[in-house]
Amino acid sequence: MNALDPAAPTPALGPNPTRGPGLGPRLGAAPAQAGAPGDAGSDKLRQVAQDFESIFIFQMLDIMNSGLATDGPFGGGQGEKMFRSLMNEEIAKSISASSGFGISDAVYRQLLQLQEMRNDNGPD
Repeated sequence: MNALDPAAPTPALGPNPTRGPGLGPRLGAAPAQAGAPGDAGSDKLRQVAQDFESIFIFQMLDIMNSGLATDGPFGGGQGEKMFRSLMNEEIAKSISASSGFGISDAVYRQLLQLQEMRNDNGPD
């Protein structure tokens, strides 16, 4: 088939849907064992790691945009100044949800490691 043919299949954009993002559960994979990545506790850890990355990205965006002027003929004025942090927060969530910077993967691995060490040592 010709690459310019409109009937030709187009490649999927974004993360590989069969592999899943980062270290998360994989589609079509065997059911996870208790304590393995993919169970309920692991999903919570993944969410915490992703939230952490989202906050990090938000802080970075907030600092980057703090010096931008909001006046001028096409500026948003006081409204833009007021809602810019909300926009930065949503952008940060979007970046983090679409594989982000990889910070969430590192945090997730560390949280899993700490949880395993805690489980090996027994209740405190």
